[in-house]
Amino acid sequence: MTICSSKSQEDIKESARSSYFNLPALDASLAFPQATPASKFPPCASDYYQFDDLLTSEELAVRNKVRECMEKEIAPIMPKYWEKAEFPFHVIPKFAALCIAGGTIKGYGCPGLSITGTAICAAETARVDVSCSTFILVHSCLGMLTIALFGSEAQKQKYLPSLAQFNTGLTEPEHGSDASTLETTASQVPGGYILNGQKRWIGNATFANLLIIFARNATTNQINGYIVKKDAPGLTATKIENKIALRIVQNGDILLKKVFVPDEDRLPGLNSFQDLNKVLAVSRLMVAWQPIGVSMGVYDMCHRYLKERTQFGAPLAAFQINQQKLVQMLGNIQAMMLVGWRLCKLCDKGKMTMGHVSLGKSWITARARETVALGRELLGGNGILSDFLVAKAFCDVEAIYSYEGTYDINSLVTGREVTGFACFKPGAEQTKRSRL
Repeated sequence: MTICSSKSQEDIKESARSSYFNLPALDASLAFPQATPASKFPPCASDYYQFDDLLTSEELAVRNKVRECMEKEIAPIMPKYWEKAEFPFHVIPKFAALCIAGGTIKGYGCPGLSITGTAICAAETARVDVSCSTFILVHSCLGMLTIALFGSEAQKQKYLPSLAQFNTGLTEPEHGSDASTLETTASQVPGGYILNGQKRWIGNATFANLLIIFARNATTNQINGYIVKKDAPGLTATKIENKIALRIVQNGDILLKKVFVPDEDRLPGLNSFQDLNKVLAVSRLMVAWQPIGVSMGVYDMCHRYLKERTQFGAPLAAFQINQQKLVQMLGNIQAMMLVGWRLCKLCDKGKMTMGHVSLGKSWITARARETVALGRELLGGNGILSDFLVAKAFCDVEAIYSYEGTYDINSLVTGREVTGFACFKPGAEQTKRSRL
C-alpha cells in the first residue's frame, strides 16, 4: 500500500482544480446562445423618422462606409480592448482608409466633408465604440482643425497631409470647465517660446507625435497656440489609469517644464480666447453627435435582444413594459437626431452660437444617459456585460456627459446667452467671504 505525502495530496488537488478553474472564459455566443452578442453587431433599427432623407448622397455614402467598417472590423474586437484598457493600434490603417480624418478641412489631403457628414461619422463610430470616435475626433477636430484655422500656410502644408492619413498622431490641449483662465504659460525668448504648465485628460497623449498646446502669453496675457513635438526636452506624458469610461482612449497627464518651442511652431492665427472658441464650438457640436451614436447602438442592441431572448414562454419584446421602454428610447433618439441635424445647418450658415451648441450638447447627453440606462434595464443581467455593448455604453456615456463642457456648464453658457447675465463666477463679496 502506497501512502501519499501531504505535499502529493496538495499537488493532486491543485492539478484537479486547475483542470477547470484556469480555463479561459467561454465566448459569449457559446455561454449565452439565447441572444447574439455585440461582436456580431445588429443592423441599424433606430431611424424611425427616416432621418436618412435629410442627408445628401455624399453624406449617405460616407455614413455607409463608416458603418460597414465599424460593424465588421471594429465591433468584434472592442470588448477585449475595452476590458484591457488598451488601444488597438492595428485598426488605425482601417480608419485611414475611410478618408474621414480632418472632417470639413478642404485641401491638404483632407476630405472636405460637410458639417453634417462629419457629424454623422462621429455618430457612426460612437454607435459601435465611443473610444474610437473620440480618438478620431481628438485627432481631426481639436487637432487638425486648429492647424487648419490658425496655422500658417507652411504649417498646413507640413502637417495636414500626413495627419489626414493618420501617419502622424495628434492630441489636443485641455483646461476643464474654466478654459478662459488657462494657466500654462508661454514666455518669449530668442528664437521661440518657453512653455511651462500642466494638463490633464489629454486624449491620445501617450502616443501622439504632435501636441497642440494652448498657453497664455506671458507678455500679452492672451491665449496662443503651439505645436509641440513628442520628444521635446522637458515634456512628459503619462497614462491616466483606473478609468471606468472610454477605457480604450489613452488619456494622459502632460507636464511641460521649460519646453522650448521654435517660432515656426507657434500658430500665428490664434491670439485670443475668442479665437479658441471657434474650435471649441465645432468640437462641441461634433461631441454632441457622439451620444446620438451611442444611443443608436444601444437601441439597436436592445431591439435585437428583446426579439431573441425568451422568458415565460414568449420573446421579451412581447411584454408591455419592455415595449414602453424601447419606444421611450426610440423617441429620445429621433429628437436627438433632429436637434443635432439642426445645429449642423445653423453651423453651415454661420448662425450657430455657443449658446445653441451648448444647449444641444447638454440636452442630448442627458437624453443619452436616460436612453442607455433604459437599455441596461432591458438586458437584465447581460446589461452589465461589455459583450452585449450596453454596459460599455453605460459607462462611456458618463464621460461624454462631462467632457467638452459639463451638463451644468453648458446649461449656464446658454443661460448667459438668453438672459444676458453671466453666473459662472461668484461676485467679489462672495469670493471675499469664502476666503475668510
